[in-house]
This record gives sequence, C-alpha cells and structure tokens, in this order.
Amino acid sequence: MTDLTLPTYDDVVAAAARIAGIAHRTPVLTSRTINEEFRAQVYFKAENLQRTGAFKFRGASNALSRLSPAQKAAGVVAFSSGNHAQGMALAARLLGVPATIVMPHDAPPLKIAATRGYGATVVSYDRYTEDREQIGRDLAQRHGLTLIPPYDHFDVICGQGTAAKELFEEACELDYFFVCMGGGGLLSGSALATRALSPKCKLYGVEPEAGNDGQQSFRKGEIVHIDTPQTIADGAQTQHLGQLTFPIIRRDVDDILTVTDAQLVEEMRFYAARMKIVVEPTGCLSLAAARQMKDELAGKKVGILISGGNVDIERYAKLLAQ
Repeated sequence: MTDLTLPTYDDVVAAAARIAGIAHRTPVLTSRTINEEFRAQVYFKAENLQRTGAFKFRGASNALSRLSPAQKAAGVVAFSSGNHAQGMALAARLLGVPATIVMPHDAPPLKIAATRGYGATVVSYDRYTEDREQIGRDLAQRHGLTLIPPYDHFDVICGQGTAAKELFEEACELDYFFVCMGGGGLLSGSALATRALSPKCKLYGVEPEAGNDGQQSFRKGEIVHIDTPQTIADGAQTQHLGQLTFPIIRRDVDDILTVTDAQLVEEMRFYAARMKIVVEPTGCLSLAAARQMKDELAGKKVGILISGGNVDIERYAKLLAQ
C-alpha cells in the first residue's frame, strides 16, 4: 500500500475541468422540515439528479476520458451492482467506447435495463457465489479490455470528489458532512475535497449495518473482507474497501457510521413525502446517520450527499408501503 500513489485535491480539480459540461452540476437542496427538526442548516447534494441517476457518472466520465486512443478502441470492462454500470455505459457511449459490464443477476431490473439501453453488453453473475472482480479481470485479459473498477481507481475517485467540491463551492465551509459508502470511492473523493475546502469539517462515511466492513476496517487499521451483505442498499453490498480508498479514508475521515435497512426505508419515505424526490436505499444512508446524530448537529451547518435515485418503481412502492 505504501507504494501506491494516492490522488490529491488537485486531481479532483483537474477531473472537474475534464467533466465540465458532460456531468450535471447537480442542485444543492434544503428542507425547512429538516432544518427545524435538526435545529441546523442542512444542505443536500442531490446526485440522484445526476445523469444516469447517480454520482457514478462523474468517475466513469473522468476515467474514460483519460484512456488512450488504443484503449478506447479496444473497449472497457467494469463490474457493478448498477450505478457504476449505468455511469460507465453512458460515458462509454458518449465517447464511442465499447463497454462490457459484469452485473449480478439479481441487480434491480431497472439498472440492468438502463445499462443495456445505453449500449453496453451485460454479463451476469451470482453475487453470493461468484467473484465479480475475477470475472472482470478474466474478461479484460481475454479480450484486451481496460478494467475500470467501481471505486478502487485513481481517476474514478477524483471524478467522484467533484460532487463534494461543488457542494462546498455553493454552501461554503460545513461543520459536518455525511457521505454514503460502499467501496469508498465517493467517500475518499469527498474526503479530498473536504480537507481542501473545509478542513475543520467532521466527515462521516455511512454504510449498512449488515455490511460494516468499512467500519471494521477503520477501527482495525487494515482492510477487512466480509461476505456479501444482505441489505436493501444494493449499491453498498461491497465486501471490502479498496487499496486506494482505504488509506485516504483512514487519513481524512472522522468515523464510519452504520444504519439499519428500516432506517433507510424511513428516509426514502421522507425524501418522497417532504422533498418530492426519489432516492434509492443506498442514497439514504447519509441522512439516516445524520438523523441519529441530530442533537449533536444543532446550530451547525451540515452536508448530506445523496448518492443516487435508481430504484425499481415496484420495489420502491413495496418498501414505502411497509
């Protein structure tokens, strides 16, 4: 790990220039209801309104734009439960790059259909019995493709960090910032922006209680690998942090928090009823953790990063009806 070159905030700034006009500059929303409940000023960075419905388009666009002409011609391969898949598929289509995406067969049908709709080839696998990373490596080697993983990739991390950069540019310095976490690409990128633009801000990553590999890793000081967790937060069913994301998180993040699936459903309901937006379960991690800490947040400026809004309508309705 010591031999790895970690990205810096300068790399995030370069990524922002690279994807300007390609990725949306998503809105920063506020809620009087939340501000009154928390007795704080809360800013929501709405990446559910990003192209393809999630922040992943940022990292995918930045990574693909950095490929050589030969790499673009040969094509790329990625593995993803859905949001990186869609981000890669659209970014590849815009750049004329052939894309193969390894997706679990039980990924939300909406995400699989969208990935195919953007023109990518989808290869299915069983997330509980097969190794998606090995499948991706095998496809890359067999067909001469460039593998772009969903989080443990220099250019992906830098692209994801542009969302937090935009939030700080609009809201200025914050006291607390809550970021959804799976493999840590969004959190590590956000950490680079946070330490540069709001150095005193307390930064928290949030993952599902059932999949707390990041929290375990943070406490233990080394990457902990777990079995694929059973959680409705399908975007956070990762088994471990990355060789690049972990050292940044360990250095720059204050703590890793966890929330339950029941809490995620409550926040999905809040976003729909009070803010009139659709947020997927994974995208609700950040608000669920902030609500747990609302007494501590009183009188403060708080950032909430909503990671995405890709959820099947039928499943969404069933979860809200619980």
